[in-house]
Amino acid sequence: MADYYFHMNNMTVGYNKKPLIKDIEIGINKGEIITLIGPNGSGKSTILKSISRNLELLAGCVTLENNEIRDMTFRDLSKKMAVMLTERIKTEYMTCYEIVATGRYPYTGRLGILSKEDEDIVEESLKRVHAVELGSKNFDAISDGQRQRILLARALCQQPEIILLDEPTSFLDIKHKLELLAILRSMAKEKNITVIMSLHEIDLAQKISDKVICVKGDHISLFGEPENIFTYDNIRDLYSIDNGSYDPLYGSIELPRPKGEPDTFVISSCGKGIPVFRKLQKENAAFIAGILYTNDLDYELAKQLASEIIEEKPFCAISEESVQKAKAAIDKCSRVINAGVEIGEYNQGIQEILDYAKQAGKLYNN
Repeated sequence: MADYYFHMNNMTVGYNKKPLIKDIEIGINKGEIITLIGPNGSGKSTILKSISRNLELLAGCVTLENNEIRDMTFRDLSKKMAVMLTERIKTEYMTCYEIVATGRYPYTGRLGILSKEDEDIVEESLKRVHAVELGSKNFDAISDGQRQRILLARALCQQPEIILLDEPTSFLDIKHKLELLAILRSMAKEKNITVIMSLHEIDLAQKISDKVICVKGDHISLFGEPENIFTYDNIRDLYSIDNGSYDPLYGSIELPRPKGEPDTFVISSCGKGIPVFRKLQKENAAFIAGILYTNDLDYELAKQLASEIIEEKPFCAISEESVQKAKAAIDKCSRVINAGVEIGEYNQGIQEILDYAKQAGKLYNN
């Protein structure tokens, strides 16, 4: 086993001495962003609470720089690890500045008096999360997005080497989701802080994570780099998706393809078919897509939404066989939508099927 900075070693977690997830064996390097994904109730929060000592481990151990965290005092652990869990903290009319300043308590004396250095660190932490203007405001009077920034500033105040976050983007609008994740990425890559968090937004998890932990059942189902985790089959199996699909190219969840016999043929390329596909899906109108090269932007979404695809290999001239398949499909449909396609040297066959549809009186330009 490699000498990891942070190591979950044969760890079992659960509640009331009842195991929920067993034999967790994961090593994490310093400065990595690790994201836990999985269905609600799968145990993501339980793992975070267990490695932060909010829950007692049922088996195994967690080491930080080869030191078991259960042997560390809470004050020493607080100097290494900051935690943002989902539970609401009791603020008792505290200002945002005072909330952030509590992050310095592991470093102050028993009276909790801040030194000039501590005050400078509080100010720097507020600047880091773009929240200096919130310092004098009552914590209970600000928005959810602002609260998340203040709690992150408090975590930064601890000057940790590792930070744990449980669903930090929940209840945030897209602007504040992106802002929060950008701050975390900056912390990890510029300050070499290790980030371990749970996220519901798998599209964001795919984009920010160095490694991903998939939590389902009584064992970790998958652990690895995003490009190996975020596949159609992996995400479908992880979330038991049977009422839609996952598009790995765009990282999006798609509603089920329209049912019934397709009555529309869509001709497109270079992503121009995507809005047409989605419009037809909203109308619950089954459709055929073609002729699409398998490396075309439209192809991946067509696989999720179209009843049928007439396809061609990349960088090859469109074959007569594909042209005939397209003409047969047009014969079965009442309309042909030209979503937009440029005709070049290799796709001359597209012009032939456009002319065929026009002659049949079925061609509509999007």
